[in-house]
Amino acid sequence: MNIVKKILSHGITVYALVGESGTGKSFRAKLLSEKYGIEALIDDGLLIKDDKILAGKSAKHEKTYMGAVRIALFDDKGHRDEVAKVLQKSHIKKILILGTSKKMVCKIAERLQLPYPEKIILIQDISTREEIEKALRSRQIEGKHVIPVPAIEIKKSYSKIFQKSIREIFSKDKGIFSFVKFGKKKPSVSEKSIVTPEFSKKGRIEISEAALSQMTLHCVNEFDDAIRVKKLSIKTDSHGYRLVITVDVPFGKQLTGIIHNLQTYVIDNIERFTGILIEEVSIVIDKITVPPKDESKK
Repeated sequence: MNIVKKILSHGITVYALVGESGTGKSFRAKLLSEKYGIEALIDDGLLIKDDKILAGKSAKHEKTYMGAVRIALFDDKGHRDEVAKVLQKSHIKKILILGTSKKMVCKIAERLQLPYPEKIILIQDISTREEIEKALRSRQIEGKHVIPVPAIEIKKSYSKIFQKSIREIFSKDKGIFSFVKFGKKKPSVSEKSIVTPEFSKKGRIEISEAALSQMTLHCVNEFDDAIRVKKLSIKTDSHGYRLVITVDVPFGKQLTGIIHNLQTYVIDNIERFTGILIEEVSIVIDKITVPPKDESKK
């Protein structure tokens, strides 16, 4: 999907860094900002500029994964309005949005009243396979997350999840994203904070697939109570949710139109009421049902 949208009235150029959860996006954000001259970034519900949190709240402070997703997507009106107002007053010219998919970064841009990303960078374009695998191991085994601001900023509001700080030394002279210890030119130093959110300890079990199933069934019934759901399967990954709905459809329905409209209805309603991302809804028609004959007319 080619997503390019030029600067709107805000005067802000939007960039995006996309990669699966735990692949090191927050760790690499500063390097990317250095390359493109980006002044601020949106990461997991926070607006960050000059190593300071300007507005928002961190998804990493949430106790459940579902709560973290809703914060990261600015699902709460008060949260997104606060950040949008600061953005309008801050005169930021370039901003970087971090997300797990193109759909996610575009959703965030839309909710914060920003243009869609002019340039989308994938994490694998700026990190080696070994670096990504190392980051994933750190996330999966130790539950470590990175917030790209100094420890002093995190300790103010998120002291309970703070673990330690790290310093990153790099120079663009030896390649765009090379790390150096020595050099003739003074290298840049960036401090980041390592945190361990409560939800990372508990994992994704906090999300109730039963609740999501009930919501999906309700959406189908509300869309057309003549459609019968035979089977529903839910698959999850770092990008979002994928639903496969097997149905029986009454005879006489316009199948192409009804499938597309049902898919749209389910996605729009679930995303609106939960804040989670539905990456795909597949509708499988098991059979077309014919109404029973009316014996009284014989």
